[in-house]
Amino acid sequence: MASQDWNQPIPQISVEQVAERIAESADGLQLIDVREAQEIAIAHIEGFEVLPLSEFAQWSQQIPTRFDSETETLVLCHHGMRSAQMCQWLMSQGFTNVKNIVGGIDAYSLLVDESIPRY
Repeated sequence: MASQDWNQPIPQISVEQVAERIAESADGLQLIDVREAQEIAIAHIEGFEVLPLSEFAQWSQQIPTRFDSETETLVLCHHGMRSAQMCQWLMSQGFTNVKNIVGGIDAYSLLVDESIPRY
């Protein structure tokens, strides 16, 4: 992913709010995990589409056809840094309802589902 200077604030959502939203209904949500395959093998949350940030060149051109730019899109990584980059990029592509999952899967494991391994 090319480094760019975006000044838009990134909307955020807590792991507890994510769990509530998924429990209510994942319908109407686009869930994206930008971690690497080896990270997904250790820990993952069902329903997230995996788009490793390191493979940006392979999937970036497909984003407009794979995802709806107006549907709520929640982005996950390990701690929240890579997902913040992805959120900024999605917003620069015209996505209007993107949220970074604060604390990433690490916080999700600590605060929501201890059965998900930490690494």
